Amino acid sequence: MTPNSISISRISQLAEEHPDAVTAALCGILVILGSIALQLGWLGLAVLILPAAYVIGGYSSTREGLTTLFEEHELDVDLLMIVAALGAAGLGLWRREYHLIVDGAVLILIFAISGALEGYAMQRTERSIRSLMSLTADTARVIMYDGERLVAIAKLEIGDRLLVKPGEIIPTDAIIVEGYSALNQASITGESMPVEKTAGDEVYAGTINGAGALQLEVHKSPESSLIQRVIRLVQQAQTEAPPSQQFVEKFERGYAKLIVGLGLLLAILPPFVLGWSWEDTIYRALIFLVVASPCALMASIMPALLSGMANGAKQGILFKSGAQLEIIGKVRAIAFDKTGTLTTGKPQVIQIVPATGYTETEVLQLAAALEAHSEHAIGQAIVQAAQQQQLPLSSAIDVQAKIGQGIVGKVDNQIITIGKAGFVRATAELTQVSHQLQAEGKTVVWVANGDKILGIIAVADTFRPEAAATIKRLQKLGIEHIIMLTGDNEQTAQHIARQLGINEVYAELLPEDKVRIIKKLQTQYQTVAMVGDGINDAPALAQASVGIAMGISGSDVALETADIVLMADKLEQLAHAISLGRRAQNVVKQNIVFALSCIILLLAANFLGNITMPIGVIGHEGSTVLVTLSGLRLLRH
Repeated sequence: MTPNSISISRISQLAEEHPDAVTAALCGILVILGSIALQLGWLGLAVLILPAAYVIGGYSSTREGLTTLFEEHELDVDLLMIVAALGAAGLGLWRREYHLIVDGAVLILIFAISGALEGYAMQRTERSIRSLMSLTADTARVIMYDGERLVAIAKLEIGDRLLVKPGEIIPTDAIIVEGYSALNQASITGESMPVEKTAGDEVYAGTINGAGALQLEVHKSPESSLIQRVIRLVQQAQTEAPPSQQFVEKFERGYAKLIVGLGLLLAILPPFVLGWSWEDTIYRALIFLVVASPCALMASIMPALLSGMANGAKQGILFKSGAQLEIIGKVRAIAFDKTGTLTTGKPQVIQIVPATGYTETEVLQLAAALEAHSEHAIGQAIVQAAQQQQLPLSSAIDVQAKIGQGIVGKVDNQIITIGKAGFVRATAELTQVSHQLQAEGKTVVWVANGDKILGIIAVADTFRPEAAATIKRLQKLGIEHIIMLTGDNEQTAQHIARQLGINEVYAELLPEDKVRIIKKLQTQYQTVAMVGDGINDAPALAQASVGIAMGISGSDVALETADIVLMADKLEQLAHAISLGRRAQNVVKQNIVFALSCIILLLAANFLGNITMPIGVIGHEGSTVLVTLSGLRLLRH
């Protein structure tokens, strides 16, 4: 391949990847060459070059402006800029002041540069989609009866067995059936450290396998995998304008009509009212069209919000739209579901209290031997506790589960009973301790050998490690009201709330009760966030001003219903999301004030006759560039 063909190929690639930037660059080169030609007196060459700059730099805006005019019967900023530029060129030819042709070309050039910068801001968030898509594999290695076969991801079916070798990308969401490895989940959850996974654990499409080979079983269709949902949500977010942007877009249409009307009046009345010459009148009217156009105002919002969304994505916070980034910054009250949100959602053995003459190890060992035959969450917690202590477990026989009461069976020829106090015929020895543990929000199971009470085991759903710190951080951020919603009994709920520093608690709730309370809170505090993870939280998430779901532990319904997803299940990300929302609000307000101030100052200077077309162009488009760059500040952590 020759150097020339390489250069042409590279230019073609740049034109495809960054069309706005290439257009602005070509327009800029032509404007410079045309200006030089005029200064050298080569009028004929300049007349050839400068129109080319108009066409290349203004084609896209002209097409969009005319499309809006003829299809929607509306005026927009693009058409105003083209009219102003053509008017400057026409006036320059009329007065033989050819520098005005350059002024019009400069207007188109700076407008093109501004469009390229806005496109850059959009591309920063689009890169997150492309990077996610690049992580999705095209094929999966399916284990067949006669060996392995590569199958397209779209053709995978539930129940298929997959083999993923070390260093490969997980092709779809699945359950590990054999193997152990540490997976890099940064693309999905934002976690920087690899996560260890073994048989029974779920793995996610797009994550990277570590050093161990894994056999997986597909348990959901590939299109419903977590990474595909994330891609769809981010794409949806880019097409939905937040309320503030919708307002500005509506304002732009009416404002453009007003500017055109005033521009016509300014092009006609001053010679009769102020005694201006027709040349000066038309020149000032053209400058008015330039400086009064709301380009900077239009660029004040979306670049900032899209940059904020990109920032959140880097931290494992998925905003489904820019509207939610705006709203979360206004939140005054946050309601938390308890189980799976403030807590891990997985019961653990908290305390073992043996009866006189027995040890904690004996109580746990016998209980675990029997509970190994149970599928109940409490039983699994007891077995897990024994495994963590590496206790050898005897085999249990004749095991019978009594629904709502407990479980009974033989372990080493002893009849072991586990369950509620009445089921095991509890004695008075440990009753007071049992009541105290229950008052602390723990579930107590009794363990007996025949008629002898061996002890009690307290099981509880443990707090997320970051829960208490997150509550304090939110309070420091000025969140006035933090509420806990739970289906637990009042006593348990109040004990947990006290430990976390939450003052307002609603207990013994059904899903419809949570919706009713969210409505009540909205009446009191206007903007209310709801944080949850379960199917029963979905109605409340939908009702809240902004619903926030836990990304890993959250149910599919909760993830679809929520407006924001904490991808790594880290509650501390919530404080970052609120801070980011507030920063976005501040940046947008600063941009709007700056944009309006520039318009007012330029209008005043134009009426006083103190600015020329180039200065008006630089002031107007310069302010647009500045507010766009200001929005990009939110990309910083």
